[in-house]
Amino acid sequence: MLATVGGTLALLLGLLLLLLPLLATELSRPRDSVWGAVVLLLGLVLVTSADRLTGAPMLAVLCGGLLIGRLGSEVGQARWRQLTDEERQLLVSSERWNRSVQQLTASFSTLLTQASVLVSNLGGRLPSRPHQQQTLGAARTAGDGQPSEAGQPRGTAGGDGASGSA
Repeated sequence: MLATVGGTLALLLGLLLLLLPLLATELSRPRDSVWGAVVLLLGLVLVTSADRLTGAPMLAVLCGGLLIGRLGSEVGQARWRQLTDEERQLLVSSERWNRSVQQLTASFSTLLTQASVLVSNLGGRLPSRPHQQQTLGAARTAGDGQPSEAGQPRGTAGGDGASGSA
């Protein structure tokens, strides 16, 4: 239970770190997306392995989570202190967040449009693929170009039923 809750929180935190450059560029740094991916991976592992984490391993995960939270709050406070007063006021304003959310929505709609174009382009190519597999399958059964006898594997005697001994 605790691993699932911690994993869910890690997934949300990792998603927030990935979206930080889009939502709050003033607070983001170049490698935040890498750390966001690492936190997402941690969350995914915690959620999928929750039943195996009991006892001492769960205590280690809990302590690791507390350390990550403490270090994350220190980094966040240091980044906040580096902002000027004007940037702090702008970051707190609702107008700025509305604009950021609109930009994020526009980015996601562009992403979905591009994904649908990609899927439609791939969809036109997929029907020809089974035909290619049938052609390859027929070429494999023919092998060396000699037709095999119906029902007889290669290298066996003819279909007359006679054995090779005299």
